[in-house]
Amino acid sequence: MSIHSQTYPAPTPPETTRRSSRLEALAGLVYRRRLVVIIAAIVVSLGLLVVAAGAMSTFVLSRWEAAGTESVRAQDELADRFGTGNANLILVVTATSGSVDDPTVARAAEQLGDELADEEAVAEVWSYWSGPAPDATMRSEDRSSGVILAHVTGDATSAREAIRGYLPDYTRDGSAGPIEVRIAGSEAASTQIGEQATADFVRAEMVIIPLMLILLIVIYRRLSSALLTLGVGLFSVLATLAGLRALTGMVEIASFAANITLVMGIGLGVDYSLFVISRFREALGRGAGVEEALRETLRTSGRTVLFSGATVAAAMAVLLILPFDFLRSFAWAGILTVITAGIGALVILPAALAVLGERWARRGITVPAQRPVEQGRWYRLGSQVMRRPLAWGGIALIVLIALAAPVAGVRIGVPDDRVLPPGHSVRDAYDQLRADFAAEPQDALQIVPAEAGTTADPDELATYAADLSLVDGIAQVGSPAGTFADGSRIGPADPRLTSASGEQRIEAVPTHAALQDRVADDLTGDVRSLPSPFGEHLVGGYPAQLVDLRVALVEPLPLIGALLLVVTFVLLFLCSGSLLIPLKATLLNLLSVGVMFGVLIIIFQNGLFADVLGFTPVGTLDPAFPLLMFCVVYGLSMDYEVFMISRIREAYDQTGDNQAAVLTGLQRSAPLITAAAFTLAVSFGVYATGEVMYLQMVGIGTAVAILLDATVIRGILVPAFMQLAGDANWWLPGPLQRAFGRLRIREAE
Repeated sequence: MSIHSQTYPAPTPPETTRRSSRLEALAGLVYRRRLVVIIAAIVVSLGLLVVAAGAMSTFVLSRWEAAGTESVRAQDELADRFGTGNANLILVVTATSGSVDDPTVARAAEQLGDELADEEAVAEVWSYWSGPAPDATMRSEDRSSGVILAHVTGDATSAREAIRGYLPDYTRDGSAGPIEVRIAGSEAASTQIGEQATADFVRAEMVIIPLMLILLIVIYRRLSSALLTLGVGLFSVLATLAGLRALTGMVEIASFAANITLVMGIGLGVDYSLFVISRFREALGRGAGVEEALRETLRTSGRTVLFSGATVAAAMAVLLILPFDFLRSFAWAGILTVITAGIGALVILPAALAVLGERWARRGITVPAQRPVEQGRWYRLGSQVMRRPLAWGGIALIVLIALAAPVAGVRIGVPDDRVLPPGHSVRDAYDQLRADFAAEPQDALQIVPAEAGTTADPDELATYAADLSLVDGIAQVGSPAGTFADGSRIGPADPRLTSASGEQRIEAVPTHAALQDRVADDLTGDVRSLPSPFGEHLVGGYPAQLVDLRVALVEPLPLIGALLLVVTFVLLFLCSGSLLIPLKATLLNLLSVGVMFGVLIIIFQNGLFADVLGFTPVGTLDPAFPLLMFCVVYGLSMDYEVFMISRIREAYDQTGDNQAAVLTGLQRSAPLITAAAFTLAVSFGVYATGEVMYLQMVGIGTAVAILLDATVIRGILVPAFMQLAGDANWWLPGPLQRAFGRLRIREAE
């Protein structure tokens, strides 16, 4: 008995037939009610347009905070017990002549601080000029500049809305007074990043849609098919934005989710439509009637779309595990995009194809039959690869491993204002702070008693503050017992650090050098480990938030990876009826992701092409967006894998010949996969022209990974591997044979 005959039962199980009849029944219903479906789709789309048009106003600007971490708890205590928080607004005040200690400069700065303190959203203001004595950490080393710090209250959206109004009101060019003022701060930076990301989104939308139409016309060589495909993508974008707007009543949706919705909605709409239209035209080319062709299309490619979508949705859903509303927003956007693109491709598109097919029949327009697979370029390439699989596969592996090799040198960091290019006012203000100031008072570590009402003996408090000032990386410590540096008291107590009810807290100002690279981890760890007179205490502030953010992002990664691998492995098993093919797909997809990370490190960490792209490399890689890209790229890689393997599986069921099945499946799937990948890569790649480094990273990294996956991996490594494995590709032990027979996913019945 051959391996083929042992692997699966020949008859189609009843459950499989029943599931297939549902798709065929849908095709029959859509065919009979095609005009009703099209009219309904138009009406629904107009309604979705109205809802989606207001979606951006309901999205929020999420903060990078990990709920429940020590730094967030400290921040909450600062707000509840002291009525303040971290400095999230900075006014960089520069004397137009003289120094910051000149009386005219000091008076102008004090008036500016008082003006800011009167703003409704501002809870507290403190500055170089406002304390009991000038604070050396709050002035530049040449004494030409000083800072005014403020805490703006409210959630991210309300705080940034207030700061958006402050940007023009408090920016001074120095032409009409003794001071020049620039605005910086975490919320100010986020405000300008969000505004620029929105501008990039609008520009990308204006470019992507006509560009996609041109590409689709080239691919189909028919305007009607191109318009239908683009229509499915636009329906997905509108429906997803409307769905996200509805979700804002239950969860926070970050404004950046709109960017992902645009590229994935257009991209998946194109992907799924290519699969459906290709199969429909293929069936017509064999002489099938319109209804019969539609039934075959949904029974075959329709099933592939369903399970390909399941892989992408599963990959995006794992982001829901992370404790960040920002990344969860991407998960919701990805899941809704898959669902809406699937509805467009399996309901609206078939109705339009039914009308289009009937028009072709009435006008005598025939769809040419598909030429023999042996004449296809992918068949010929696959034949060469399978004749010398070790040589072809070895070269491809060497190239991909070389591109992925920089992953070994990854250095994890967190984003700052330098995701914006020079020329943005907040970025320029921060550049001045980095160049001229030795310490970073705006990023002070905050030490707060864990229990309300806790007070410390003044002597013990002074000893603790002195010891804290000796921690490597701490420039100065402010406390209710005085100000300390290098273990000695250098100034009086800061009254801000004792509340009206007697609550006490301590501020430790880090040096600029202490917040570079991974030094913040060591600094925060040292401060947290130093026993305080408060007993149990909380350490917050920017350096602590950096540490907690990294931990919150990195800790769930093993669980995310395991869930992703298990779900996609099961889906590919159901598609292929093999244990070896899902294992191969997992390894190759991880290699594709490795290439993406390698490219990100080479370009965005190490700075290759930084001048061309217009960004500033900081020597580290922010883990949040690459994590999103990992899920997107892994899901899309599995999407293409499902489509290719389903075609190969179909051919193997018909012939029992591994080599012939691989070549036939390759020729029938690779042209569509490469066309879909190219259009999706272009839609992502448009963001490389943006000004926000986040979006440049997403655009370039995802586009490169998708293109290499669809060409080198699908076109070379897949046939090379399957040739080397031979009939072992299709081996299954007995119990799994029966399970596959009941649950299998296949295109042919």
